[in-house]
Amino acid sequence: MAASSRGAREAKRRVQQMEAKRELRRDQESRRKRDNVIAAGAAGAAVVLAVVLQFTVFAGNPTEDEFAAAEAGLTPPSASPTTSAPPTNAANIPSTDTAAGKVFTGELALNRGKLGIELDGTKAPQAAAVFKSLSDEGYFTGKTCHRLTTGDNFGVLQCGSADGKGGGNPDYTWGPLENVPADNLYPAGTIAVARTGNNAYGNGTQFFIVYKDTVIPADTAGGYTVVGKVTSGLDVVSGIAAAGITPGSSNMDGAPVEPVTIDSVSLK
Repeated sequence: MAASSRGAREAKRRVQQMEAKRELRRDQESRRKRDNVIAAGAAGAAVVLAVVLQFTVFAGNPTEDEFAAAEAGLTPPSASPTTSAPPTNAANIPSTDTAAGKVFTGELALNRGKLGIELDGTKAPQAAAVFKSLSDEGYFTGKTCHRLTTGDNFGVLQCGSADGKGGGNPDYTWGPLENVPADNLYPAGTIAVARTGNNAYGNGTQFFIVYKDTVIPADTAGGYTVVGKVTSGLDVVSGIAAAGITPGSSNMDGAPVEPVTIDSVSLK
């Protein structure tokens, strides 16, 4: 009888141990699923952040504070779209006839090195006319390349600001958009026109050089006009990017740590 009682107790103990193990496995499985959901949420948030930052990077040149706000709130710093309408100062803008059907080649000389460039007036006649005119006038001489982005899939150097800090000239805006990538992909070597957000007629004197394949989602106005390409010397821009961004800026977007100025632009 005693042996039978001990056997029963032993059997009960084994059952309890098995049940405890099953409960532990269920708890581990539950925690694993919960951790996967959290990880997926974090990854999703990272993707959203990348898209937001890419979406807003050329929308009127956000400040460091605005960029920080975008990181924190995952919302574009320019929430109100700008009305897309033809500029009132069309007399300041060169005619497309000066570039239509033409391809201009030349050199963009930076204080960090020289780039061979080509502007395509067959695909972007208005943009090519504008930048050929500005270069002929010597506008770019002494201007800075004030902005550098260093994201994994987002690398550009932005130049040509009127005040050297990203500000534009309100008396020199133009459009429409031309030669915009349908897939939002701007291959390495692309030269494209920066503009104010959500405004197809918000182009000005600023341009950006893409030094590695970059995706920039379109806004309500569309994408960004591709006016030409770098034909040689893209490694100069890659070297500027490798040096990094000024301390205190966002780790993805800010002024180049090595100041970059334009010595000259020549096109023929």
